Formats: sequence, structure tokens, C-alpha cells
Amino acid sequence: MESFRVFVDVVNTVLWDYLLIFALLGIGIYMTVKLKFPQFTRLFPALRKMISGIINKEEVEEGKMTPFQALSTAVAAQVGTGNIVGVATAIAAGGPGAAFWMIISAFFGMATIFSEAVLAQKYRETKNGELVGGPAYYIKNGLKSKKLATFFSIACIVSLGVVGVMVQSNSVAGSVSTAFNVPVTAVTIGLAIIVTLILMGGMGRIASFAETVVPLMAGAYILGSFLIIVLNLGEFITALNTIFIGAFTPTSIGGGVLGITVQQTIRFGLARGLFSNEAGMGSTPHSHAVADAKHPAEQGFAAMIGVFICTFLICTSTVMVNMASGSYNPTIPASVMVESATVMTQNGFASSFGKFGGMFLSVCLSFFSLTTIVGWYFFAESNVKNLFNAKPITLNTFKVISITALIIGTLIDATFVWKLADMAMGIMAIPNIFALFVLSKEVRFILDDYDSKVLSKNIYWDYEYQNIEEKNSKKKSILSKTLSTTVLK
Repeated sequence: MESFRVFVDVVNTVLWDYLLIFALLGIGIYMTVKLKFPQFTRLFPALRKMISGIINKEEVEEGKMTPFQALSTAVAAQVGTGNIVGVATAIAAGGPGAAFWMIISAFFGMATIFSEAVLAQKYRETKNGELVGGPAYYIKNGLKSKKLATFFSIACIVSLGVVGVMVQSNSVAGSVSTAFNVPVTAVTIGLAIIVTLILMGGMGRIASFAETVVPLMAGAYILGSFLIIVLNLGEFITALNTIFIGAFTPTSIGGGVLGITVQQTIRFGLARGLFSNEAGMGSTPHSHAVADAKHPAEQGFAAMIGVFICTFLICTSTVMVNMASGSYNPTIPASVMVESATVMTQNGFASSFGKFGGMFLSVCLSFFSLTTIVGWYFFAESNVKNLFNAKPITLNTFKVISITALIIGTLIDATFVWKLADMAMGIMAIPNIFALFVLSKEVRFILDDYDSKVLSKNIYWDYEYQNIEEKNSKKKSILSKTLSTTVLK
């Protein structure tokens, strides 16, 4: 077991200290320039459209999601333990400056996630009457590489459907057990039952659950954090100053005690930024692919909102609670980093709201974890369909595997589970980033096509791959009949 831990540490060092720091920022910067800074020109019009969609309550046929449901499912996956535990771990391990790099990665990540969403829309397929899509599908249909698509699907299933579920259940079990003095076993059983009931309802129940719970969950956490910042307003400017200085000279802050370097600060900021907003990782395109949008670009704009909510609002809230309340501790030992970082944030809420603050955070963390488990399962299931089929027996078997991982996750050391997650998600991100770079011209074309159709006031898109299986079946049928006729002659 010890040798496996060493192996995980080595892989994470290679992935996050050398490869992904440059790959994630690089693709984000590249797509930002190529798309002419959509963060400034497209985000707020998309917000207005989303609010309009919520008010008007759009209807959609079975097997699809409304754009808001797709966004809610994406945010459900994005807003998880990474926004609380992950962010606290980032500033504990990389110093306050890690928060700055999280925001930088999120800014460029908006262009990345736009690209993921539009490609997922363009290359989506239909299986058993339901839309499916994601990186495996735009790698298979866009890059014409079935082998790379298969590699991504396997990585996604392991990363999200197994290891990712373990991370979420581990965090919620520990938090609820501590805050409410409930046995971990009881928390695990309750969580497993709730998740099973949601997953049994299929896409419809997952979509309905996400659009109902996510806005309430995110709103409550942001409001609670805002109240703490207001109560500690005198420390607000000091906290911002500490974050900015720590981003470039961490040794001048508390990081000097631990010997934190700028590379470590950037590494933890990017790693936890990816884990929280998932831009470039290849997860959220699975939900955006099934949105009933008139044009792929429209769902791309909606995807940008997810990163904005996740990092700019929720992750920043966690950082400011820790910094403004004075709960930030720069001397946490690496051996208990995750557990202590969670307690650090709980202390931030407790400092303003007493015992209720710790309980409130635990409830938020529970809902965050629950929605992420549901969202990640949905993403992983899309790749099960790509690798195997959409038959009930196959999907039910995968449900059992994910629920088993959920249970096991509550029994494993928290710090090691997070390291596993970093490794799995880093591996999963590599083929996705490669595909985004190769298909970047198509992303630009889709955006230009949308703009031209807006001017003509006729917004539409021909989803040529949506019924590809049906078309292939017809071709095979015609070919079979032709061969039969030829043989008879």
C-alpha cells in the first residue's frame, strides 16, 4: 500500500507541477484569444437569458434537458467538496495566494468550458431515445479516434464514477459526523439510500433534482459567507492584500514558515480550481451536450455561467470566510491537511454564528457532495454508454459499482482520497485538452455561425451526429439487402 501511495505522489507531481499547469492555462489563454475574450462580451447576456428561462419555465421533450437543467446539472457537479474542502486545502497547502491563481484559472477556464460545451453539442448522439455526449463523443466523431475516445471514457468512469464519488462521500461523512455527533455508518447508509433513489429515476429525476436543489444550495452558502464577510468587514481589505501578495511572494506571508514556493502556490491554485469548476477536465460537457438548445453556442454561453458561479462566487466566498474571520492557519501539517482544512472553514463560520455556523457548513457540504455525486454519476454513465451500451442491465451494474465506491470512500483516509482524485482527474484532462486544441477551429466557426444567424434572426443548427446510429443502421440494412439481392441473382 505504501508503494502505491508513493506512486500516486509521483504521478501527481508530474501531472500538476509540470504538465497541467501549462496545459490548462495554455488552452484557456489560447481559446480566450481565439474567441476574442468571450468572458467580457458573452457572460452577462447569457445570465439575462438564463434568468428569462427560469421565469418562463421552458418545457422539453423526454430524453433531453432544458438549457437551465443542463446548467444546473453541470453546476451540481462543479459545486461540491472542492468549493469548501478543496479551496481550504489549497490556501492551507499553497498559501492565500493560491486563491488568486484559482480565480485566474477560472477566468481563462470560461473560454475553455465554452469550447467543451459547443463541441459536446455538435457531436452528441442519441442512444435508446436519450441524448448523450461529451469529450469521448467529440474525440470519436471530431478527431475520428476511437482509441483515444475509449481511453477518455475509461478515465472518466474511474475518475468520476468511482474515485470522485469516494471523495465526496468521504468529506460529507466526516463533516456530518463531527457537526451532529452522528456515527459515520449512519451517515453513509443515509447518503447511499438517497443517491440510489435519485439515480433510479434516470435523466429526468437527475435534471429535476439539480434544477431544484442547486440554486437553493448555492444561494444559501453565498449568503452565509457574505454575512461573515460583513461581520468582519474590517479585515476584508487586509485579506485581499494578503491574497495578492501571496500569489507572487508566498514567503512574505505565513507560507514562509512552511517554505511554500510560487510554483506550489500556482500548483494548488490550479489543481483545486480545476477540481472546483472543472473547466478543461472534460466532465461538464456531458450535461451541456443534452441541452435542448437552438444552437451549440447558446449552451456554450450557459456553460460559462457555471464557472462564474462556481469559482468567482462560491470558491471566493470560502476563501474570504477563512481569511476575513481569522480562521486561516498557515501551519497545518501535511499529514492531516484535508481534515484540518475542513475544520478551518468550520471555525470560520463558527466564529460568527457559533455552533450553528459549524452545523450550517456541514449541511451545505452535504448538499454540495450529494449533488456532485449525482452529477458525476450522470457524466460517467454517458461514457459507460459509449463503451458498452445503454441496456438497463449494464447501467444498473454501474449504479451498484458507484454506490459501492460511495460506501468505501467513507472508510478511506481523507488526504489519500484527495490525492487519488487529483491523479485520476489529471489523467482524464489530458486527452480532453488535446481534443480542444485540435478542434479549436471548429469552436471558432460555431461562434461565428451563431453571430451570423443572430444577425439574420434565424438561429438554428443542424445536429448531424445526433441520429448517427439510426443513419448507420439504415445504411447497414440497405447494404445487407443489396448483398442479398446480388447473391440471389
